[in-house]
Amino acid sequence: MIVAGEATKERIKQALASQKRPTITVLSSLLAAHDELGYLPDQAIEAVAALTDSSINEVWGVATFYTNFRFIPPADHVVEVCWGPTCHILGATAVMQRCTEELGLDGEGDTAEGRVSLRYNTCLGACSRAPVVSIDHRLQGGVTPESISHRLAALGAAGH
Repeated sequence: MIVAGEATKERIKQALASQKRPTITVLSSLLAAHDELGYLPDQAIEAVAALTDSSINEVWGVATFYTNFRFIPPADHVVEVCWGPTCHILGATAVMQRCTEELGLDGEGDTAEGRVSLRYNTCLGACSRAPVVSIDHRLQGGVTPESISHRLAALGAAGH
């Protein structure tokens, strides 16, 4: 269980209060908290339940249904490799393999020292630039195994 400090609790409260949608739902509230923190601590689940007049179990049910929600703090950097059809055909598999080798991972996950989170994404929406990688939410196209090695090294993540 990850316990949020007072500053984190305040960030959760502000994120939930800042929702501009006409209808505030469990999902919209979870997204607001996750966007603010990069993960959902227990206190975010509790705050969403209170805001939406839902049980904690109902909120957990929604949160755990969606695979993009994290329940532990994210690593320092997030690397997402697109493996959609166009990226796959144009070399994403080799890029994914190089990432796992360089980061010392068997697949998606966080490096042991918490430097990088590697994620696979079914579409990053930039097919014309395939294969595409997102590093800290910045799209990079035409990625090769060699170029991803250089980018990971720039993050201080390669060779672990």
